[in-house]
Amino acid sequence: MAQEKQPERSMEARVGRDKQRYGPKGERLVAGVVPLSSDRTQVLLIQSSARKGWVLPKGGWETDESQQEAACREAWEEAGIECKIESDLGEIEEKRTEAQIKKYGASAPRALYRFFEVVVKEEKSSWPEAHKRDRQWMVYTKAKECLKDRPELLEALERCSVKRK
Repeated sequence: MAQEKQPERSMEARVGRDKQRYGPKGERLVAGVVPLSSDRTQVLLIQSSARKGWVLPKGGWETDESQQEAACREAWEEAGIECKIESDLGEIEEKRTEAQIKKYGASAPRALYRFFEVVVKEEKSSWPEAHKRDRQWMVYTKAKECLKDRPELLEALERCSVKRK
């Protein structure tokens, strides 16, 4: 049986917004993943870049990639995982307040998220953002608690097939 060829992954995380896609209302288009264990009993969360809590891997969808490619690239850059997309969890509108968004700058745009449920195939020991992010497997109830202040991320978790008990 032939193995799937894994794409060559860069050890450099993409930075900047030169290739960032925006929606019709000026919202930043963001792709992300809900990474599950193969038995779907746990979800992998990562520390936010400011190390102020746990989040799902996500980031800007760029003009040279599909949304699925962007989601898997973010999973690699932020969590150091190779994954397989299982399902599209759909669009999730921005749920943060204007004040929360403006913490990132006066002209920071709202975001429109699209999350994909993925199964983690491999965790690498080094990855582009390993120096600024830890990762941790959590059961549903723990992940739900960690994401309670990020309703858009919590909604993605609620849409996925992780086992609730």
